[in-house]
Amino acid sequence: MQHLSAMQEILATAWWALLGFSFLAYLVLDGADLGAGVISLFIKDPQEKGAIMASMAGTWDANETWLVVAGGVMFGTFPFVYGSAFHFLMVPLALALWGIISRAISLEFYHHAESSKRFWGLMFGFGSLITPYFAGMAMGAVLLGFPMTSLHPANAHAGLGPFTLPTYSGSPLAFISPFSVWTGFGALIAVALAGGLFIRARFEKHCPVRETALTWANTSFYLALAAVVITVVWSIFLFPWAVHKWLGAYWWAWLLVLLATVFAAIKSRMATAKGHDLAAILWLNLVVTLMWGGMMATMFPWIVPNTWTIFSGASPNVSIITFTMAMIGFFPIMIMYNAYQWWVFRGRVTKLVAYGH
Repeated sequence: MQHLSAMQEILATAWWALLGFSFLAYLVLDGADLGAGVISLFIKDPQEKGAIMASMAGTWDANETWLVVAGGVMFGTFPFVYGSAFHFLMVPLALALWGIISRAISLEFYHHAESSKRFWGLMFGFGSLITPYFAGMAMGAVLLGFPMTSLHPANAHAGLGPFTLPTYSGSPLAFISPFSVWTGFGALIAVALAGGLFIRARFEKHCPVRETALTWANTSFYLALAAVVITVVWSIFLFPWAVHKWLGAYWWAWLLVLLATVFAAIKSRMATAKGHDLAAILWLNLVVTLMWGGMMATMFPWIVPNTWTIFSGASPNVSIITFTMAMIGFFPIMIMYNAYQWWVFRGRVTKLVAYGH
């Protein structure tokens, strides 16, 4: 029995890491698409707007698949966390999902529309805007934790024995707080920066839209820098568990992470100034990876701070072992699929390939 318990802890930790990887893949890949969609709201040339859509037409669906993978991993390995967290975040996640759906529909309808093309272009941009905002708001709400209670199911007498089911006990709007509202804006700033770099990397260097994207990237860089500083300082006052990690025995490791993040941000900025578009995106992705990994390491062993640990929210031994045997092979397939798509659609575009022409 002790062996099974150890196995469960190992698998739960491994799936927690893979869950984090799935969210990171979505942030890095679809974050750029979302940012480009936000910028498209301010593009007046309909051909340039259509070309921004065309630039992601071959990859956006695969990018969003990582969000589905993350949801499947949480459902299969952390079912109690899945049930309670989705109850807590029902409103912001529903709005973020509406944004994702509206983007997908707009991409297709814009291609076939005639008189309503402008409407679907606006819907694409608006969906791109509300998705990161409410997703960022949900992330901030999760960091604050949420209240739980234990209920006795009505069918507990039906041969199942007495047991309790942990359940979210707050209101549908409990996710709203000054911090979660702020993290929503922070997510918007982050995707705007990624979107600006994405457009510069996807368009031919003579295209005017690249100058518009450069303005967005330059402005968003400094806004993102300020947002990170504000968020870290706010977190120091808001999350004692984070301060305990950052200033504990391994403070030097956190200092190294900070220095690596600053170095990567400077390299991204330098690459942008020199017109090295792919390098700028890759360095920005390293910044996001370091920050995301640092957040997960800070939260460990919590999956939802002060609410669920990795181990208390994990599936029983048999379930998690079965899930591992059935699903672990999908990760290398997903990675290869993404890599192949990006290789196929790696060429730059111009407004002459505007989506819908």
